[in-house]
Amino acid sequence: MTHTEKHLKSSDFISDIVIGMSDGLTVPFALAAGLSGAVASNSIVITAGIAEIVAGCIAMGLGGYLAGKTEQEHYQSELKREYDEVEAVPEKEKQEVKEVFAEYGISEEGQNTFVEELAKNKTKWVNFMMKFELGLEEPNPNRARNSAMTIGAAYFVGGLLPLSAYFFTDMPHDGLFVSIIFTTICLFVFGYFKSKVTGQPEVKGALKVTAIGLIAAAAAYFVAISFQNVIH
Repeated sequence: MTHTEKHLKSSDFISDIVIGMSDGLTVPFALAAGLSGAVASNSIVITAGIAEIVAGCIAMGLGGYLAGKTEQEHYQSELKREYDEVEAVPEKEKQEVKEVFAEYGISEEGQNTFVEELAKNKTKWVNFMMKFELGLEEPNPNRARNSAMTIGAAYFVGGLLPLSAYFFTDMPHDGLFVSIIFTTICLFVFGYFKSKVTGQPEVKGALKVTAIGLIAAAAAYFVAISFQNVIH
């Protein structure tokens, strides 16, 4: 029988989708719910919702880009430092390699053999230290760009879903009612598949994501209603 190992691939891509989609479903939904309790026109909700989605796409995408660039810059900085240390204090670096092997139960004789073989190739030596001493994997050079595009697109799609209910209803309260039903379904489905690909309990994860989205929308709605009552 052939043994097939199942591991999560493209974790960065999935993480970016989760970040963008979860915020996209929640924030515009909460904004639309809050406005529905304060205005009498769907056009106002739609205009404000689209403005928020555009601003959110830019902000979330920029955040993803900066995070990706920071990750790359941090890796390159640590890589340079390891090369300098290998040149300046090779014996100290060899001892650090031995300590890594010791954690895996390798005998001292084996440690010495591995270290001397590894030290023959400076690039592999440094890469070993980056991975096993510092716990750093070389980031994809396109990580920043891809992250910005994925998060921004996911936020845009997620934001349009709750807002779409206001395009085919006449009053904000009607739009809110349809949006609640539609967004609840979307939140549950999104939460289910998010949990599935990350190896979490599907139904529990779906209920958690749905609850967070609905609580945020309810809070925004009642704050808007309360504020409207105060100023009037």
